[in-house]
Amino acid sequence: MNAKAGIDYVRRLGMWDASMVVVGGIIGAGIFLNPKYVAARTGSSEQVIIAWLIGGVVALIGALCYAELGTRRPQAGGGYVYLREAWGPMLAFLYGWILLVVDYTGGIAAVAQTFGIYFCAAFDLSSRLAQPLAVGAIVLLTGISYFGIRAGAIVQNIFTVLKLLAIALLVVTGLALSASHTTPAKPAAQASINMWNFGAVLMPVMFSYGGWAWVNNIAGEIREPRRNMPRALVVGIGMVVACYVLANLAYLHVLGHDGLATGTAPAAAVMRAHFGDFGARLIAAGIAISTFGFCNIAIIASARVFQVMSADGLFFRPVAHLHPRYRSPDVALIATSAWAIVLALSGSYGQLLNYATVGDWLGYAGVVGALYFYRRNRTADTNTFLVPGYPWLPAVFIAAVLLVVASNVIANPGDAGMGLLIILAGLPVYWFWSRRGKARQTLS
Repeated sequence: MNAKAGIDYVRRLGMWDASMVVVGGIIGAGIFLNPKYVAARTGSSEQVIIAWLIGGVVALIGALCYAELGTRRPQAGGGYVYLREAWGPMLAFLYGWILLVVDYTGGIAAVAQTFGIYFCAAFDLSSRLAQPLAVGAIVLLTGISYFGIRAGAIVQNIFTVLKLLAIALLVVTGLALSASHTTPAKPAAQASINMWNFGAVLMPVMFSYGGWAWVNNIAGEIREPRRNMPRALVVGIGMVVACYVLANLAYLHVLGHDGLATGTAPAAAVMRAHFGDFGARLIAAGIAISTFGFCNIAIIASARVFQVMSADGLFFRPVAHLHPRYRSPDVALIATSAWAIVLALSGSYGQLLNYATVGDWLGYAGVVGALYFYRRNRTADTNTFLVPGYPWLPAVFIAAVLLVVASNVIANPGDAGMGLLIILAGLPVYWFWSRRGKARQTLS
């Protein structure tokens, strides 16, 4: 809220809009490119599908937890707000710090760059245009979001429907039109899911399912949030699970397990098997559409977190500003996108995102852990959605996240260590802003 001006967000989004945010915030480029990693870590097609179903169940549990949190605190800021109230401002700031410096802004840069690459591939343009297209996409989407959440939601709805159509075309092509196992491949190394490598198998799956939390960041702009947020999260996750499982069935039908495990771009391989080079260009256009839509919601939702942090006195004061007419966090939008553009132009976002992985997922665990605080210290009203199976389901989610984090630390200890250093670097920044915020309150 822009307290000085008495301006706050306006609830303009319905359940369908919120559902499209959930779907669009999860599905980016991952499902078109990354299933090969899951196949490489499993021993059969059945295990691949089981892994994606298990990941979907974990994501649904996480979404149910976020649904309760969102109905308890239906305001902008999402996980930052829940962490602040449950665990204190320092941990909340460190969470927001890694989102600001690396995770959200780096994600925008990386996905915008992916958009540029696949846009060039789809329309046979020079690859040198990929970076200018990435920057142009960020600028364009920021400009649209400047005019308020309704403008951004229209773009989100259009591009989410288009990306669902792209996945539908991929699934129909793979399951109905293409012959089975048409792509020869070298046999993949055999593996199997067991208690020792389950975390490694789940890691790329959970990364592909991550993103449902975007909708909580804009909870202050959803109408009837206590009714619409749980429905949007459940419907959105259900749609994503269906898309992911069907897409993997299509890959396995055309490529086989070994072909999926040893290939480089399964979606392009499926489309090329039936339509030739035209099919590969067609799916490149689908990936460009999907990543463009993802960038849209990432810009919208990121800015809300940083605006709330500033309103709390933990960031530059102008970033707390809300546009008096459009009720958009105009300064936060510009600041977020400017830093994302810097990362895009520097090319450093890929390594930074690797560093941020552990902190990001520990944030998920901490946010869901806030449920225990709310249940113990806050009485829910009759309209609050309550997670079924409490306290066990939140505990299952936290355990799954910690397993993924542990697997990532074991696989990439250097990246995990750098991520820890980035988090620790936020401590003096928090000290500076917290003291400045107290001084600001004293003077006001």
